[in-house]
Amino acid sequence: MRYRLLGRTGLRISELFFGAMTFYERGGERTFHAMLDAYLDAGGNVIDTASAYGESESILGEMLGDRRDSLVLATKYTLSRDQNDPNASGNHRKNMVLTLEQSLRRLRTDYIDLYWVHCWDRHTPIEETMRVLDDAVRAGKIRYVGISNAPAWLVSRANTVAEWRGWSAFAGLQVPYNLLRRDIERDLLPMAQASGVTVAAYAPLAQGKLAGRLTGGGAAGSGQRLDVEAVSTQEQAVAREVQTVADELGVSPAQVALAWLWHRSPIVHPIIGASSVEQVKDNLGAVGVSISEDAMRRLAAATGFVRGYPQDDIAEEEEHPFVYGTKRVTPVASS
Repeated sequence: MRYRLLGRTGLRISELFFGAMTFYERGGERTFHAMLDAYLDAGGNVIDTASAYGESESILGEMLGDRRDSLVLATKYTLSRDQNDPNASGNHRKNMVLTLEQSLRRLRTDYIDLYWVHCWDRHTPIEETMRVLDDAVRAGKIRYVGISNAPAWLVSRANTVAEWRGWSAFAGLQVPYNLLRRDIERDLLPMAQASGVTVAAYAPLAQGKLAGRLTGGGAAGSGQRLDVEAVSTQEQAVAREVQTVADELGVSPAQVALAWLWHRSPIVHPIIGASSVEQVKDNLGAVGVSISEDAMRRLAAATGFVRGYPQDDIAEEEEHPFVYGTKRVTPVASS
């Protein structure tokens, strides 16, 4: 397992995150233990959950024990704690403080390493959200902050406000990203790359569609084969290309789909959300898988994805002499 830095911080995070959303209900603790142990034994150190994931926080609190301080523990707030209470959801101060205290009790810890805003709350000024998050950082209850499911302009504004006022800025962005869902390449990913924000990619296997469940070539424990009539022809085409590349490399389709994310951008960290030990071990096998440039082009081409305006137009203009003349500028390599 390799490690990178969280955003522009010094926190070391493993290239794969472990998603504990599947720990939603009681009854599977033995399997949960085995799944988490397999991840930790491989060198993973980031465990991601949320206040709204059923029993997940409580189960993790019981399981981590004396390993807690060696881990990067992440959870989220925003979603409703009580649907009859209008203030039991959202990104305002009241909900954040109460949800954080609830999460600390459930997780049996006195601090959260990475605290995510679960989604954009259009009714709460971003200044209020950033201030209360910074208050919690200064109080020692959380270490770093991130945001999920928000537009690029909001993340940029939030971090600009934080920079101006000396508050804690978002170091991470959690979004859906896989070969079948590449929307973030239009604005969110370029923003994160330019701003030095780590991207945590959830649903990296598209609910098993990229793990061999459409082609029947998945590794042991990858799940029951999906009915091809229930998915689009494009999804089938992408799944077949993933399977082809997997066969060429002698690895599983899931490993190709996960490795594709790292090859697209080194700031991306897939969140593996497995439901069995076999799936965890197969996903961990993606570490070190190398995909050739030709295979990367074939995989990208199979998706039919276009960034559209303005990204594609800007790329064309950079090569047109009418815009910048005939002399080319060599970019300075970043450190």
